[in-house]
Amino acid sequence: MTKFSQTYPTDLKYTEWMLIAEFFPPNRMGRPRKWEIWQIINAILYVNRTGCQWRMLPTNLPPWQSVYGYFWRWTRSGLWERINAILVQKVRKKAKRNPKPSAAILDSQSVKTSEGGEQRGVDVHKQTPGRKRHLVVDTLGLVLLVLVHSASLQDGTGGYQTLQELFNRIKGSVHNRWCHLKLIWADGAYAHIVASVRKRFGWTLKIVRRSDHVKGFYVLPRRWVVERTFGWLGRYRRLARDFEHTVSCSEAMTYIASIRRMLKIAAT
Repeated sequence: MTKFSQTYPTDLKYTEWMLIAEFFPPNRMGRPRKWEIWQIINAILYVNRTGCQWRMLPTNLPPWQSVYGYFWRWTRSGLWERINAILVQKVRKKAKRNPKPSAAILDSQSVKTSEGGEQRGVDVHKQTPGRKRHLVVDTLGLVLLVLVHSASLQDGTGGYQTLQELFNRIKGSVHNRWCHLKLIWADGAYAHIVASVRKRFGWTLKIVRRSDHVKGFYVLPRRWVVERTFGWLGRYRRLARDFEHTVSCSEAMTYIASIRRMLKIAAT
C-alpha cells in the first residue's frame, strides 16, 4: 500500500478516510491496482473543490481517465448517496441528535450551466438559464437529498418530484430506515402542494412566509438553514456553475461536496 499522505488541502486525512474506507473493499480479483482508492478520491475532491476540468488534473494525481472512470462508475451505482446517508447519521449522533431526522427543510437553487447537456432551461422568475438544484436538508443543514432538473420546471412541481424521490428512497430501505420524516418547512412557492404531500407521503409541509410588513433582509425561521447549506456548497467551485453534462453527475458533485464537509466534522 502506498504511504498515506496529503498533497493538497482538499486531500483526505487518514482519520477521514477510515470513516468511508468500508465502502471501498480491496480488489481481490484481477491485476493489482496501480493507484490506491484514497488517491482516486483525493483527485475527485480536488476537481470538486477547485472546479478544474478532468483533463487538467495535476500530474502528481492519478491519470484523469482513471479518476473519471471511477467517478462515473460510483455515480451510476449510487455510492455517493449511500455514503452521504451514513455520514448524516454519524454527524447527527456526534451532535447528540437522533441519527434519523424527523424534520427537514426544502428549497431550490437555480444555477447557470455550461454549453450542452441534458435538462437545461430558463428560470423565468430569476432569469437564470440552466438547471435547478432541489435540496432537502435536516435541521443541522445536512443534505438528505438533492435532485437536479431543468430550471424551467416550477418550484412546486420540482419540489413534489424531490419529495417523491425521497419517499421512494426511504421506502426502499425498509430494513435500515435512515430517515423518519414527519415535518418539512418550505417557502410560499410550494404552498399548492401542501395537501398532496400530506395525502401521498403522510408528511406535514409547513409554509414559512415572509411578512409583508418587514422591509429589507431578515432571517426567516427554519428557511435560513437551507440557505446556509447553499452557501456552504457554493464554496465548492464545481458547483458555482453546473459544468456537468448529465443531471446524475451534477447530483453526484453536490453529494461529494456534502460528504467532504461532513467528513471534516465527523473526524474531529
